[in-house]
Formats: sequence, structure tokens, C-alpha cells
Amino acid sequence: MVNNKFYRICTAIILLLLIVYLGDKVNFIFRPLTSLIHIIIIPLLIAGFFYYLLRPLVDYMERHKMNRALSVIIIYVVIALILAGFSVLVWPSLREQLWNFIENTPDLISSLTNQLTELEQNGFLSRYLPEDSDLVSRLSDFLSQGITQVSDYVAGLFSVVSNLVIILATFPIMLYYMLKEGSKFGTNLTLLLPRHYRKDGEETVHEIDDALSNYIVGRVIVNVALGILMYIGFLILGLPYALLLTMVSIILNFIPYVGAILAAIPVVIVGFIESPSMAIWSLVIIVIAQQIQDNLVSPYVYGKKLDIHPLTTVILLLVGADLGNILGMIIVIPLYMILKIIVRKIHYRIVEDKTEPVE
Repeated sequence: MVNNKFYRICTAIILLLLIVYLGDKVNFIFRPLTSLIHIIIIPLLIAGFFYYLLRPLVDYMERHKMNRALSVIIIYVVIALILAGFSVLVWPSLREQLWNFIENTPDLISSLTNQLTELEQNGFLSRYLPEDSDLVSRLSDFLSQGITQVSDYVAGLFSVVSNLVIILATFPIMLYYMLKEGSKFGTNLTLLLPRHYRKDGEETVHEIDDALSNYIVGRVIVNVALGILMYIGFLILGLPYALLLTMVSIILNFIPYVGAILAAIPVVIVGFIESPSMAIWSLVIIVIAQQIQDNLVSPYVYGKKLDIHPLTTVILLLVGADLGNILGMIIVIPLYMILKIIVRKIHYRIVEDKTEPVE
């Protein structure tokens, strides 16, 4: 029995590798499908994100005897009004800060270098560094390389979303039908399964739906609350580019653990360019806001922590960064949650079938 099982496993592995090898040889057959996936993946991700944000509101309106289609249209109108207000009240200031930051980048690096040089001449850094240390020059080179890499990443990001018209035209349509169908959207997917497994499929879809809804809505609420706290603190401190740095921090904080550190780096650097004391106070504001988020906002929103071990989260973030940079780090946790639920359900079903008594 052991040998037979061993040979069966080896045969299955060989057949799987053979399928992968043959698939690589005829990859031209799958190229149209790959191109289609590349076109729709970003609109689909955006639509899924807003689906979980807006679905509770659509469900609330439906419970109050309002048609779902009409509810979605009303929400679209309200969102259009909000975007119009954003474009008038917020976007000009944000755009101005963004372009000023890009144009003043060489001056910012020069100011940072001067600050470090001044600290080194005052003897502050020499207390903690060897006499032959060339920290200032190395840090300047590091920042120049970092800016080049950031520019390349932004250029690559724009190349990914170069078909912006298609994205803006398709994701609202996808979102409309997803919101209109509501819970039926996931249930309809289970109709593709054999009848014997549809009940398990429905349970799996509902479990995935609840997990994604809690995660996405919770992250948005927590990050927006954190952004508001940080922006108020930056305004009180008089930190330059306060709105731009807050928006960047909100986006980066979607990455668990690492996002808080990544968000703090540009804030501290900009604060240090003004003065070392402003850098310290900027870091204090970030720490206070993070503590309020972790101890007051997050427990109230989530109720309990996500069922993911911290070490698993770190490994997932490394994999996501290697595969898709910041975007990969953001979506790797939801993808892991989906796969975990599916694998757990399949494993449970296999064990249940084996232990089921034979009549």
C-alpha cells in the first residue's frame, strides 16, 4: 500500500510537470487569454474594492424598500458630487504640492545634505560615528538612487495604467452589476459547480465574502482615521507638503506592519529638511497617531485580530513585494485569505468523505 501510494504521488507530480512543460511550449495559445486578464485585472480589483465599501449602503437602502438598481444610481450621483467637490476643494492643493515636490526634489536633497553636514560640523554626528565616516556623501548617493528608483517605479505604474480610459469606462459598469446583484453575485458562481458540491461552494463563497468585507471596510476606516489624525498633527506642526504626505501615508498603511514604517520615512525626511526638531516632532505625531489607531480605532473596528500569524504576514509581504511591488504587497493578504478559506474547505471535504460511513 505504501509503495502504491508513493508511485501514485510520483506519477501525479510527473504528469503535473509534463502539463506545465507542454503549456509553456504552446503558450501562444494562451496569449489572448493572458492579454485579456491584463486588461481587466485592474478594473476588476478597483470594482471589487468599491463593491465591499458600498455594498453595506446599498443593502441598507434595500432594507428600506428601495430598488437596488435605483440605490446604486443614487450612490453614483452622490459619488459624482463628492468627486466634483474634491476636484474643486482638495485636488488643486494636492496637485500643487505634488508638482512642487517633484520640481523641488534636487533642492530638497541639497537641503538635506546641508543639514547633515551642519550636524557633522557641530560634532553631533561625530560622537556616534567613526572619524573616517563619510555618512553625508553615502546618504546623498543613497537618496539620489532612491529618487531614481521611485521615478522608474512611477513610470512603470503609469505604463500599467496607461489605458486609463478603459479602466474608467469599465470598472463603474462592473461595479454597477456587482452592487445590483449583491449576494446573488457570489451564489451564481456556485452554479458552475457540480450539484453535489454546491452547498459547500455557497458556504465557501459566503465565508470569503465576509472575510474580504471585514478586511477591506476595516482597513479603509482605520487608515482614514489615521490619516485625519496625522494631517491635523502635520498642520499644527507646520510640516511642508502635509496633504501630500498624508495621502501617501494612507495608501502605504494598507500594507500591514511594513506600511507604517514606509509611510514614516518621507515624513521624517521632509521634516528633517526643515530642521532636526521638526523631524523629531513629526515622528512623535506619527507614533501617537499609530498608538491611537492600534489601541482605540482598530479594536473597535475589527473586534478581533485577523486570523493570520505575524510571521506569515511578513513572508506574504516579501512575496508580494517580489511579485508586484507596492500593489503586490497590498493585495497579497486578501489573496491569501481567499486561498486559505478554499484550501481549508477542500481539506475538510476530503477528510469528511474519507470518514463518511459506507452504507
